[in-house]
Amino acid sequence: MMLTGDVNLMNVTDPKVPFALIGNTLRRADVLFGNLECCFYEPPSAHSMEREGFYAPLASAQALVIGGYHAVGVANNVNYGEEAIRASLEQLDRLGIQRTGAGVNRVAARAPAVVTRDGLRFGFVQRTSVYWATGHEATDHSAGVAVLTGRTAYEPMLQARHPGLPPANRPGLPPVILTWADATSLAELTADLRALRTRADIVVASHHWGLFEDVLDYQVEIAHAAIDAGADVVMGHGPHYACAVQMYRGKPIFYGLGSFSFHTGHGGRAHGDWVGMLARLRFDDSALVEVAFSMVRHNERNETYICDLRHDKEAVEQITRRCDKLGTTLTVGGSEMIVWQKP
Repeated sequence: MMLTGDVNLMNVTDPKVPFALIGNTLRRADVLFGNLECCFYEPPSAHSMEREGFYAPLASAQALVIGGYHAVGVANNVNYGEEAIRASLEQLDRLGIQRTGAGVNRVAARAPAVVTRDGLRFGFVQRTSVYWATGHEATDHSAGVAVLTGRTAYEPMLQARHPGLPPANRPGLPPVILTWADATSLAELTADLRALRTRADIVVASHHWGLFEDVLDYQVEIAHAAIDAGADVVMGHGPHYACAVQMYRGKPIFYGLGSFSFHTGHGGRAHGDWVGMLARLRFDDSALVEVAFSMVRHNERNETYICDLRHDKEAVEQITRRCDKLGTTLTVGGSEMIVWQKP
């Protein structure tokens, strides 16, 4: 199974371009899943640029077929607008690509995608903690995304000193920022994962979250709860950084796969020299035997390609440092970083 980060096909006029250099690799996957960070929607007139929706031409959806995607997650901050979401879901259905994380109502948005390959059932559930407070979450009567609310608190630094910071008697001392998962939202996710566990051999919990490259407390809380509820893999996305990987109870957590195909974003601005991850997980029947990932970038033509680790030492050093913080040791194996292998 392969997992990709954010796929945004805005302004793509030739669907053969985004995965032209990496398609052969992607098509080797028995199951390919990624976060789709756009709506396939052509509005009748230009929409206001301050609106958050990322709208891609209907024809660009063919890129997912060319790339070999079997299913995508559609719960994220730019899968926005009831009409746009409905149009995008219909286009995915026409192409035979399963989806999870958005729907015509709350029940449909929370529903999993299940892909059967060689007798194994792969189940996917997606949520977003990055969403707009009004008109974005799916309700009983309106289309939208499936959410898991994150909470934030700012605590004065009174109880303890932190290394490098002065004592709490100094004006201007920054607060401690605390994050945690909303209990009701988290209970809904874990209930859905337990239900999916009964009808899938391999379960993936996908989540749109994060802030820059740091792993926040609420992300750890959600990821560990997902695995405790039966998920075999947790894949995060959203900050557009290649974030740390953690093994928890023998199960991998990718806190941020970064961008995978993301040439233009807000306001039509081109995204620069980002680095992302292509996760690869090998199973023997339903037993996990290997966890690895490749580093990916894109060129000026908007073609995603796999990095040569021998010549991309800065990217290797960055992801290694981030994983070290969580006690994860990476080893280089050819063009991949090996996270874990069955003894």
